[in-house]
Amino acid sequence: MSIARDTSRTLSETAADLMRRGLGQGRPTHAYLPFDLTVPPDTPPREVLQVITACGGLLSSALATADPATQAWHWGPCDPEGFAAMGVAEILLHTWDIAAGLTVPCRFPAPLGIRVLRRLFPDAPDGDPAQVLLWCTGRSELDGRPRRTSWRWEATTSARPFQQPAPQV
Repeated sequence: MSIARDTSRTLSETAADLMRRGLGQGRPTHAYLPFDLTVPPDTPPREVLQVITACGGLLSSALATADPATQAWHWGPCDPEGFAAMGVAEILLHTWDIAAGLTVPCRFPAPLGIRVLRRLFPDAPDGDPAQVLLWCTGRSELDGRPRRTSWRWEATTSARPFQQPAPQV
């Protein structure tokens, strides 16, 4: 498979992930909504980026208007902050996937990594937020810890509540 095809597929998956997170605010309580977003495989990456932008806008709009007490299903009850964290994680991680496939260095902002880790991976070890997030999602080793072969984030409201990170000095 070519890098262009891998990139296009990863971009398409990112758009679908954002769309699912936004539609999750439609309050399904026991399962995902039965739909999928399909982007034709021959769609140029530039156009797939437009789809991602649109899906991100839908997620953003859904989250901006959601009652904070709203719960929808993602491996259990999940609130809007959990869906927001998943959307951010999808963008950070798939951007890293694409950059790695193109052998382009990629670092994402530490504050975003911290927020995602605190909300989705409450048992994450301390360390550089980008490296820890990559390890938590099976993308790399971490300080002698082997690469994970399976993982799942804890987006449910039963996971540790999201806390605002301490200000960086």
